[in-house]
Amino acid sequence: MSEDPLKALSDQATEAHTKIQQAYQHINPVVAVRRGLRDVGFPADVMTIDCLRTRRRIMLILHDKEPGMLLYQFAGLDEEASEEFQRKVLTEVCVDTLFGWIQDYFSDAPTQESE
Repeated sequence: MSEDPLKALSDQATEAHTKIQQAYQHINPVVAVRRGLRDVGFPADVMTIDCLRTRRRIMLILHDKEPGMLLYQFAGLDEEASEEFQRKVLTEVCVDTLFGWIQDYFSDAPTQESE
């Protein structure tokens, strides 16, 4: 891949974010890119897409040990990431993929948990 995979993924997330805001103003996801893991010896870049309303997160990882793959996980904002990630070939990820994940995972009513 001639282009930086993180930049390409970030550009796709930006476009998906714009489309989501046009279609679902109540979702309003927050996208963050973290390259700081490299500073502590973890060979990966992380992008998170959060929904504050539903308290849900989509975590996307580009790991140097798995070039060309996107590791992803759906979780709650208050949860630590688990060791188990799903994988998708990076070239199969597009704006519509991210849009669908955001739409499907964030559009539900927030879960009410009693503790």
